[in-house]
Amino acid sequence: MQRQTSLAKSQDIKRAWYVVDAKDQPLGRLASQVAILLMGKHKPTYTPNTDCGDNVIVINAKHVALSGDKIHNKKYYNVSGFAGGLRTRTAGEMLEHYPEEMMQRAVWGMIPKGPLGRQMIKKLFVYPEDKHDHEAQKPVKYELKYGGKR
Repeated sequence: MQRQTSLAKSQDIKRAWYVVDAKDQPLGRLASQVAILLMGKHKPTYTPNTDCGDNVIVINAKHVALSGDKIHNKKYYNVSGFAGGLRTRTAGEMLEHYPEEMMQRAVWGMIPKGPLGRQMIKKLFVYPEDKHDHEAQKPVKYELKYGGKR
């Protein structure tokens, strides 16, 4: 007797809302946990070719931790496509002025690229402080699964 593996269908997926507090959490470890939630890998019904993940709200992105001297040495690059159009920012500048983009870039690096990944990243909502606009969805606080700083 062969067992049949069940595959999740997009109309059968139930999406939950989670709130993740980024205060004093290492950026990379936090981003990997958020990516797992967005992809749906924490569910027993995970299917690689279907977006079966949940919605994630990240608060306190401005207070995320970086180890070592990354705040001064890590660089973020943007290129406009024109000659001399390279713009370089340090992690410290990104944390001070663009904490939402810094978190989104870290998570984007950990989810699949292509149409499915673009669909998954749309379920990520990042806020620099602890206020967010999604109280109506009744999000559940998500406890991170690693031994990071608390």
